[in-house]
Amino acid sequence: MALTSTHVLLPYGRYPLHGATWTVQDSTQVTDGIPVVAIVLTIIFVWFCLLGLLFLLMKERRYVGFVSVSVTGPGFHHTAQFPAGPQSGAWAANAVAQARAITAAAPPYM
Repeated sequence: MALTSTHVLLPYGRYPLHGATWTVQDSTQVTDGIPVVAIVLTIIFVWFCLLGLLFLLMKERRYVGFVSVSVTGPGFHHTAQFPAGPQSGAWAANAVAQARAITAAAPPYM
């Protein structure tokens, strides 16, 4: 997806920007867990000293899901999905806010 001052450019064509509606959906889920390397190190070092159990305190944050950005207008609809990450939802919301501002300022298509 790309924008000009009067058109939205999609992989399958160029459409007027006036009347387009932008939406963003953040389906990111964050999970915390113990990484595999911590379990392996605990198993190895617990035989040498009990300090090996401290490896179980390691935490890993995983981001799963996606962020979806959609644009709908007269005669077209397009959705793009981006991988989840710590800042992807905020980035997509900012990009959609800018796209909405450009769309609001777009002249009617003639």
